[in-house]
Amino acid sequence: MAEHEHVRVAVIGSGFGGLGAAVRLRREGITDFVVLERADGVGGTWRDNSYPGCACDVPSHLYSFSFAPNPDWPRTFSGQEHIRAYLEHVTDVFGLRPHIRFGAEVKLMRWDGERLRWEIETAGGTLTADVVVSATGPLSDPKTPEIPGLESFPGKVFHSARWDHDYDLRGKRVAMVGTGASAIQIVPAIQRQVGRLTLFQRTPPWVMPRMDRAISAAERRLHQALPFTTRLRRGLLWGIRELQVQAFTKHPDELGLVERLAKRNMARAVKDPALRAKLTPDYRIGCKRILLSSEYYPALARPNVDVVASGLSEIRGSTVVAADGSEAEVDAIIFGTGFHVTDMPIAERVVGAEGVTLAETWKGGMRALRGASAAGFPNWMTIIGPNTGLGNSSMILMIESQLNYMADYLRQLDVLGGRTALDARPAAVDAWNHEVQERMKRTVWNTGGCTSWYLDPSGRNTTIWPGTTAEFRRATRRVDLAEYEVVRRPGALAAESGPVAGRQSGAAV
Repeated sequence: MAEHEHVRVAVIGSGFGGLGAAVRLRREGITDFVVLERADGVGGTWRDNSYPGCACDVPSHLYSFSFAPNPDWPRTFSGQEHIRAYLEHVTDVFGLRPHIRFGAEVKLMRWDGERLRWEIETAGGTLTADVVVSATGPLSDPKTPEIPGLESFPGKVFHSARWDHDYDLRGKRVAMVGTGASAIQIVPAIQRQVGRLTLFQRTPPWVMPRMDRAISAAERRLHQALPFTTRLRRGLLWGIRELQVQAFTKHPDELGLVERLAKRNMARAVKDPALRAKLTPDYRIGCKRILLSSEYYPALARPNVDVVASGLSEIRGSTVVAADGSEAEVDAIIFGTGFHVTDMPIAERVVGAEGVTLAETWKGGMRALRGASAAGFPNWMTIIGPNTGLGNSSMILMIESQLNYMADYLRQLDVLGGRTALDARPAAVDAWNHEVQERMKRTVWNTGGCTSWYLDPSGRNTTIWPGTTAEFRRATRRVDLAEYEVVRRPGALAAESGPVAGRQSGAAV
């Protein structure tokens, strides 16, 4: 990277969000941009998570870009290797590699109010940008709990998102900590090879069967010959999930039937009533993400698996100790304990117009206008920002809506002309977040009786969008300038056109 390189747009991250942003920029005729990636390859969470059994729980034809359909998905639910290969394919087909800077982890981004641009320090050098699009994603930085004695554990320790493929699990005594989306895929994948598996479960998940199958060669040929059939398949998958949203967002009491189906699924695989009792959740289904697996419960019923219905509280040498006092000797500990979702690590490295970090601004909880813009951080927007997550559908739908917003944001800057920036008005951020949180009150994520990773430390749901993907698309179709202050270079506006300089209300433009 050239020292003091300047670009119009700097995109942070090369997962679905970052690559989608890069494609959209090119399609908008913008080629003066870079994608800053800390790793040595594209793929984001689908590059980092390569643990055994890693796969997506959203159907393949919905978990892909609408502008880059893939008629050749081999299965209805794709594995990690196929999704990563798809993202590599998108990178090549859309000519993105010349824009990507690998090994360029962002160390600091600071807003320069004099020149109206972002100064960006990376591991690969320094550059400036008119606009920053942060697409680091909520599932990028693993969260490992602080367990007393962990540092002195003599065996192997790693997080599911940093899987050590050189470590041979065969015959080992393994502790699996956590029962989220990663763990329910890892457990069946390793159960057959380990000597003994001890699963530490604080809260049991609701698990439904995974209706996965191979997509036949005839189906793939049809999709290749008649591309509209791929769009039709995607549309049907989307429509089904849109219809389901009402139960999660407005009528959680209607989810009882789904709970009965989930319990029946468990009963078929788990005959031991004591184990069934451990695995039965005491909260409404959907409060935490519903997990999909047809192999998880059968694996837990195997004789070499112990389910400890308690969190890991302490480690004494090779002994892991649960909160309920039970102990086990293990050779390896695998943490499937999720990610920093409600405390985005990149926020520590973003310094806005007032000289404070985004993390400080968000210390009371993440908040952004339409999930994209934070007050006091001009020309900085995030993809997969606060309250843009989904509990039952494909994040790619939300990402594409945010790309529409990004594209219009850049168009508005062009229309305004000169050296300008847009800064979200605090009142607009407040109004948007008030509406989101009011709608959140009756959703299953807030009323279902669980504590989930959707909630921040104060109990606010800053993760999930409390509506349909169609609603969000309408809300992000256009940038409303009345929700922004237009920031001009000090003295520039006076020189250009008259008496007003500095900031001006978008409503007056």
